[in-house]
Amino acid sequence: MLERDGRESWHAQVTGKMNRRTFVAGASALGLAMGPLAAGSRAYAGTPKSGGRLRVGVTGAHTTDTLDPATFEDAFTQLAGLGCIYNCLTEIDGSGSLVPELAESWESAGDARTWVFRLRQDVEFHNGKTLDANDVIASINHHRADDSKSAARPLVAPIKTISADGNHTVVFELSEGSADFPYLLSDYHLAILPADGDRLADPRAGIGTGGYRVAEFEPGIRMLTARNPNYWKAGRAHFDEVEIIGINDTTARTNALITEAVDLINRCDLKTLNLLERREGVAIKEATGTRHFYYPLLTQTDPFTSNHIRMALKLAVDREAMLKLLLRGHGAIGNDHPIGAANRFYAADIPQRLYDPEKAKWHLKQAGMDRLKVQLHAGEIFDGAVDSATLFSEHASKAGIDIDVARVPTDGYWSNIWLRKPFIASYSSGRATADWMFSTSLAGGAPWNDTQWNHERFNALLQEARVELDEARRRELYREMQLIVRDEGGYVVPVFANYVFASSEKLQHEETLAANWDLDGFKAPERWWFG
Repeated sequence: MLERDGRESWHAQVTGKMNRRTFVAGASALGLAMGPLAAGSRAYAGTPKSGGRLRVGVTGAHTTDTLDPATFEDAFTQLAGLGCIYNCLTEIDGSGSLVPELAESWESAGDARTWVFRLRQDVEFHNGKTLDANDVIASINHHRADDSKSAARPLVAPIKTISADGNHTVVFELSEGSADFPYLLSDYHLAILPADGDRLADPRAGIGTGGYRVAEFEPGIRMLTARNPNYWKAGRAHFDEVEIIGINDTTARTNALITEAVDLINRCDLKTLNLLERREGVAIKEATGTRHFYYPLLTQTDPFTSNHIRMALKLAVDREAMLKLLLRGHGAIGNDHPIGAANRFYAADIPQRLYDPEKAKWHLKQAGMDRLKVQLHAGEIFDGAVDSATLFSEHASKAGIDIDVARVPTDGYWSNIWLRKPFIASYSSGRATADWMFSTSLAGGAPWNDTQWNHERFNALLQEARVELDEARRRELYREMQLIVRDEGGYVVPVFANYVFASSEKLQHEETLAANWDLDGFKAPERWWFG
């Protein structure tokens, strides 16, 4: 879980003017470590042991998958990339703190426009090449290119220049200050790959610095990796092999764990979780983070160009029923924006939107309608996605809204349905910071802006909040942004969902589990072991 109290105390130090000394001291208190990570300092639930093959059954496997981090969009490749093949400059640990990964340390001037990252030395890629500054520059520029389709492009857009200061120092010059910049570099898209001159050698080759090397890869089906004997992280990557198996069907995934065909699965079926808990040899894991289920509306497509129509749909979903029936209480109700209670800038004082069919009807009348008929496309992209769409349809019928649920295949969902159909079921893992979440999904022109929303005031506030160093003022800005999204955006966000996954009791891990992504921040292959 995120340690919000620690972050609050750090930000209290940087209220007002920030100089380099106070920034570095404050960052150390937050966990933005400015020195090497002490690899042996973590607390363990047991003594790590080496050996064995970890078999993970996961959702989100697609035949269009590649090993280019710019293309990662679902759990299969995210786990393979972040947990096995690649490393980033920074990493979020089990407590929610930011720690060094390939970067040994970093620092910034007071305006947070210039960031200097010092790299670890003697780190080798799987092909034997030694990591240097040019690899970092080429890897980040891969997402900055004019023709880049990477979802991380908005994250790196503020970078004006990247330069090397020797072989192991990289200097980032930003167009504007960004206090959250080191967090962004932990994103799974921004993995560091080997360079060939000024460009990446082959971003689809699966060559990284991670704990495991790619042995076999069948897109949408399976990946087998073998332990990297030259892995630079002490006390990590304990398995001899890691096999990631795409099992999109929830029942099949659960049966694979019960029959010991796999050792770990993600996204348990909450409807039958109580039965799974009773199985001998099975352990249930749960982490509370920023993951949310939502229904994006393409705001540039009729009838969703009308905010009255959008408001009618927001009022036509029974959030409490969704939490009870869909999540079995393993989560929290949402308020039609993507910032959850785990985020330090979550605006808890914004009134919670409730189920109100009569008010929804009023908004329909303001849009000139007595009834509304729309089609909602849903594939089983999260456990219960189709059921949630059916629940939404039942709730909305009382508001004079007829929702026709069109069930579509999971395979190809992100290529054929997402960003193409005007009303769909979707989910997001959320992001560690408010700026990161908003920049990725709601900023005008962002590739993952799945509502095609472009709000002038929101965009201006986003820019202002990113460079604001006064904590109180920044909180005010993010509060207004959450309110704007809630009342004018194209998001219907009924619930935030805990990460619930299950494993063999033979698997052990550190005492805390990361909640920034699924499966221990997608780091289970690196952090876990067989007891």
